[in-house]
Amino acid sequence: MNSTQQLHDLGQSLWLDNITRTLLADGTLRRYITDLSITGLTSNPTIFDEAIKKSSAYDDAIERKTAAGGSGEGLFFELALEDLTQAADLSGQFTTRPRRRRLGIARGIAAPRE
Repeated sequence: MNSTQQLHDLGQSLWLDNITRTLLADGTLRRYITDLSITGLTSNPTIFDEAIKKSSAYDDAIERKTAAGGSGEGLFFELALEDLTQAADLSGQFTTRPRRRRLGIARGIAAPRE
């Protein structure tokens, strides 16, 4: 049993504060949830801003949304919400109270931080 599973078994909720499109696309986030017992996800505008600036993972979406008239803050939040939605779908197994009880998880959700 790995140390993160031991923490989970002791009732600790492990959260990841770094949702990026690359983590979602390459399966890393799914692996963190299944193999490392991550039960919560959060992010903030600074993390998204850095991910967008330093990665080509957002380029196609930015091009499509810009061509459709998106710009500025609205475009930024569209991209962020897409990532949060996908992260919530992955972590959705933890968001219902009955399922959390069956799995022995205190809490878990994907959420933006201000």
